Amino acid sequence: MGGRALVQWEQNRDNAPEALHVDLYAGGPAPEEGLADVTFYQVPYAPSTQGVDERLDIITRMPELRVLQLVSAGYEQVLGLLPDHVTLCNGRGLHDASTAEHALALMLAAQRDLPRWAIDQREHRWGSVPQRSLADSRVMIIGYGSIGQAIEARLLPFETEVVRVASQARPEEDVHGVNELHVLLPEVDIVVLVTPLTEDTRGLFGAHEFALLRDDALVVNVGRGAVLDTDALLAQNGRVRAALDVTDPEPLPVEQPLWDAPGVYLTPHVAGGSAAFYPRARAFMDAQLARWAAGEPLANVVRPGK
Repeated sequence: MGGRALVQWEQNRDNAPEALHVDLYAGGPAPEEGLADVTFYQVPYAPSTQGVDERLDIITRMPELRVLQLVSAGYEQVLGLLPDHVTLCNGRGLHDASTAEHALALMLAAQRDLPRWAIDQREHRWGSVPQRSLADSRVMIIGYGSIGQAIEARLLPFETEVVRVASQARPEEDVHGVNELHVLLPEVDIVVLVTPLTEDTRGLFGAHEFALLRDDALVVNVGRGAVLDTDALLAQNGRVRAALDVTDPEPLPVEQPLWDAPGVYLTPHVAGGSAAFYPRARAFMDAQLARWAAGEPLANVVRPGK
């Protein structure tokens, strides 16, 4: 197919499709010209998905748009912006390694109390206390898709037991349905949230779910902030710990009590954007543009155009 593509990264020229004119847009001020004939638009990557910014506003200036490509796994932020005829593709698989690494890092940091030792080093204080372990822990992954599988692959060498949970049970894969959540929660030590944000998952982990957890259990969220009820977490007052890469709201206001909540560790939505992500995203975009130019089926279609 011909037309114009607007993408974040310069293509590998050895694989560049000749039938497609490709322009670069890495975010920031939108181009003043050249949007009217854009048929394929890759939204520049930014970790946070809260709100609508200029990267998405310019969709209204693309009357010929046929494909919107995200390089994030989540796509709920654009569903209300697209005309029915526009095909939506996401970045499924591109963040698996990065997010899984970060989830594991959060678990290890929380279990071995690494933030405490960082503070003690800064204050020149030497004093040991008994530590938790990741080994022999029962870890529940809520949202057992490709990222959940990548997290499991990194957990198993640490001698953990993994409990898999998805929106629907998949008995052939030993995956529980989310309807079994309340039966399973009292028996786990760590919960990892990696679900997309939908009407079904908004507030999925709230006061009742926290109440079912053992004292000193750990909840890790590398999915979407609004899947976890912030007020319900604050009400734990340290009884249940949390390690969060995503929050609700986001960015976290400076006055938000979550900053100083006991037993809560925070990172600023950085799980998916490690050095491993960018070359994978560039290679994916090279292949996706080649498919589009050749009229071949696109990868990672989450909503086909009508």
